[in-house]
Amino acid sequence: MKPKFTKYKKLIALQLEELTADNALGQSAQKTVELDQQSVGRLSRMDALQSQAMAQAQQRRRDALKGSLEVALQRLKEEEFGYCLECGDEIEEARLLANPAVLKCVACLKG
Repeated sequence: MKPKFTKYKKLIALQLEELTADNALGQSAQKTVELDQQSVGRLSRMDALQSQAMAQAQQRRRDALKGSLEVALQRLKEEEFGYCLECGDEIEEARLLANPAVLKCVACLKG
């Protein structure tokens, strides 16, 4: 791996650690909402179901981001990181620092 990519590898590793920590925090919010009309009213249960659905949606977004970051790590290993998948030009450093999982340059992204 090229020395200039070390900062990206560290950035990706940090983001993966944060996702893992967020996953641990989000697990309790995704648990099945139990039906207990004695302790929880119907509206409270609806709120709990809505919170559960939002937690599950956040989990799906974290999983997608984790997959993208793992692809970026693989591209680092193969020394393909930082190059646009469409045109092959280098992706701007500021763009990679903002999101190391990007696969296209701005020109190809705009079409």
